[in-house]
Amino acid sequence: MGNPLQNSPQKNKSILVCTYKQNALIFALQMKSSDSRFSKCLYFSTNALARKVEKIAMDKWKPIGLAPSHAYLLMMVLDNPGAQPGSIAEEMQLTPSTITRLIEKLEDKKLVVRTTEGKITNVYPTPKGKELLPKMKHCMEDFYKQYTAILGTEESMRMVQNINKLTDKLG
Repeated sequence: MGNPLQNSPQKNKSILVCTYKQNALIFALQMKSSDSRFSKCLYFSTNALARKVEKIAMDKWKPIGLAPSHAYLLMMVLDNPGAQPGSIAEEMQLTPSTITRLIEKLEDKKLVVRTTEGKITNVYPTPKGKELLPKMKHCMEDFYKQYTAILGTEESMRMVQNINKLTDKLG
C-alpha cells in the first residue's frame, strides 16, 4: 500500500497516522497556525497559542484535580493568607466576578474560606488547601519543563517577557 497522502494537497499539516498490519488510518489533520489565512491577526494568533498552552497546563494540573486558574489563585492565598478578592483580581488580571467564581469553586472543594467584616472580604487557605502546596509546586515544575522542552528555555523566557510587555502596552 502506497502513502495515501503523498499527492495530497494538504501540505503543511501535522498528521497522526496509525498503522496496523500495513493499513494506515489517519486520525487527524492539523494545520499549522502559521499557515492559516488568519496568521497575521493578533486575535487569532494569541488565541491559538493560548489554547495550546491551556491544553498543556490542564494536563499538568490534572493530578491535583484543579484547573490552572484555581491552582494559581490558591497559591496566591497560600502566599498571602487573608488576601482580598480585589487584590487577587488585580494580580491575576481577571475581573472581580471571575475571581468570585474561582473562590466559590475553591470553597466548594474546602480549599479556602472567606471571612467578611463589614465591606472587607478576606480569603484564607484551609488545612486541606495548605496540604496541596507541594503537589502544586510539582505541577508548576512539570508545566515549565514541558513547555521549555518544546520551545527551549531561552525562547520561553523571551516569549514570556515579550507577552508581558505587550500586555502592559495594551493596558
